[in-house]
Amino acid sequence: MKHAPALARLIEALHALPGVGPKSAQRMAFRLLQQQRDAARELSRALEHALGAVTHCERCRMLAEGALCPLCASPARDDSQLCVVESPADVIAVENSGSFRGRYFVLMGHLSPLDGVGPDQLGMPQFLALLEGGAVREVILATNSTVEGEATAHFIGELVRARGIAASRIAHGVPFGGELEYVDGGTLAHALQGRHGVS
Repeated sequence: MKHAPALARLIEALHALPGVGPKSAQRMAFRLLQQQRDAARELSRALEHALGAVTHCERCRMLAEGALCPLCASPARDDSQLCVVESPADVIAVENSGSFRGRYFVLMGHLSPLDGVGPDQLGMPQFLALLEGGAVREVILATNSTVEGEATAHFIGELVRARGIAASRIAHGVPFGGELEYVDGGTLAHALQGRHGVS
C-alpha cells in the first residue's frame, strides 16, 4: 500500500536516522501522527532550533552553541593531553568514563578515500595548528577499533610523531570492531589507562 506523500516523506526522513529500519520508521511516524501530535510539534521545534543554534567548536570541532564548547572554554582542562575521537558521541563516552581531563579533537569521521573522506575533511590543518601551539605533549588516539579507525589512528600517529610529540593508542577492553559510544565507562576508563605507543 502506498502512503500519502506527506506521510511517505516523514517515514523516509525517520528511516535516515542511524539504526532505524523501514518498519521502525513507519511505526514512529504513525505514533507521532496518531497519538503524539504535541510531541511531534515539539520535536520539530527542537530540531529547527538546534539546526540554527548548534555549530562546531572552533578549537576541537565538538558540537557547540558558541565559538567554544564548554570543554574547550574550561580552564580546568589539561592542555598537554589531546584525545582524538571520531565523533561527538565519543567525547561524551570518554567524559562519562571520568578518566580523562585533557582536551579533545573531533574528526567527525574517519579516513575513507572511497567515500571522499581525506585528511582535509577530518580537519587535519586545524589539528596540526593545535599541535604547533606548543602545549600538547601527548596525543591519545581514541578512534574506533575498526579497520578505518585503525588506519586513521596510524595516519594521525605518524603526523604527531613527526613533530616530536608522543602518540598513544587506547587499548585494553575496547573490542575490535566496536564503537566507543557503546562501550561502558569502566571499560573505557581501563582502555585509557592502558594506552600504548603507536607503531
